[in-house]
Amino acid sequence: MAGLFDSNAPRPLADRLRPARLVDVVGQSHLLGDEAPIGRMVARGRLTSLLLWGPPGCGKTTIARLLAEGCSLEFEPLSAVFSGVADLKKVFERARQRRTGGQGTLLFVDEIHRFNRAQQDGFLPYVEDGTVILVGATTENPSFELNAALLSRCQVFVLRRLDDEALEALLTRAEGELGHALPLDGEARSSLRAMADGDGRYLLNLVEAIEAAGSTEAMNTQALTNLVQKRAPVYDKNREEHYNLISALHKSLRGSDADAALYWFARMLAGGEDPRFIARRLTRFAVEDVALADPQAVQQALAGWQTYERLGSPEGELALAQVVLYLATAPKSNASYSAFKAASRAARDTGSLAPPLHILNAPTGLMKDLGYGEGYAYDHNQKDGFSGQNYFPDGMERQEFYQPVERGFEREIHKRLAYFQRLRAEKSKRDSKD
Repeated sequence: MAGLFDSNAPRPLADRLRPARLVDVVGQSHLLGDEAPIGRMVARGRLTSLLLWGPPGCGKTTIARLLAEGCSLEFEPLSAVFSGVADLKKVFERARQRRTGGQGTLLFVDEIHRFNRAQQDGFLPYVEDGTVILVGATTENPSFELNAALLSRCQVFVLRRLDDEALEALLTRAEGELGHALPLDGEARSSLRAMADGDGRYLLNLVEAIEAAGSTEAMNTQALTNLVQKRAPVYDKNREEHYNLISALHKSLRGSDADAALYWFARMLAGGEDPRFIARRLTRFAVEDVALADPQAVQQALAGWQTYERLGSPEGELALAQVVLYLATAPKSNASYSAFKAASRAARDTGSLAPPLHILNAPTGLMKDLGYGEGYAYDHNQKDGFSGQNYFPDGMERQEFYQPVERGFEREIHKRLAYFQRLRAEKSKRDSKD
């Protein structure tokens, strides 16, 4: 219940600028526009349960409130951080009573991913029978954090981090609310938007800090930096952003884009990632995506890893940056990776086929009598140092798992294998004549 003097209490700028209509929400027109999915739902007045997935400060709470208003639903907000089963039961009971009087309820659950699986299951009957329209907000990937039963009853909508245009629109609105332009030169204004890192709420908090300083002279970037702090990058080493950035690094390396790879490497370090995790991933990349196209790649990766361990941070990070550049500019091949996977499949499919007798040692007389080692051709004694004998199990056709690419050192390996294949064919031809 509002207090007597609430109207006189100071309100944060973010609260004063909270949009009153969906069309006023910046940066999310792909969902809220007249022809966009949520916009069409509101126009029809038929809202279904949904999940809003997006970064902090992109408008999830505001959208939920406006959806309730636009569809004439009672707005029941809850935070999964501060609420439990008892709070949910009270909400469901109030919603049930409203429903008997013809009034619907929009239950908004902020940080819904923080509810455990059993608590999430508790929503199901009330969502199923329409007692509540559930709108959940999450900063985490719903595929990982929410159970399948709840996901199947909700549409998932992805909200975007606010781009530069959207942040500038917020700045303009803030200046309108304050009644004057911010004391920033053009470069500082651009830096202010960059400091917010896509978070509209944080941007408005920065504006309040500038306003509180009471400066009347236009500040440059340095003066702005001295006054306010840049928002820490959104990065959780145990969550999706961790995997998104390492994926971006890996794919930039695979695409031989040294500059993009360095950027994602720097982003991970700026987010507080453990450089040892990056070193491990770089070593994996060396054997998975470079491999024998450049046999030195794995040595470079291991050397960079070891150098980091010896030097520590920040000096050791330069060694990892060098590895990033080496791997990005190295010739690429996944032939070893593909060959191993193909050989693994063949090993599973062929079960326990024994090696051919001629390549088995015969340490006892009995084994020699049984034919162990009989007919084995010692390759070093052959004319070309290559016997061309069969080394696959009897009854299994010869396989070609490894197919080197025509890049880097594998080009030479390709020539070598072609040479062996020619000798093998010639031997087969001679054997057939005999």
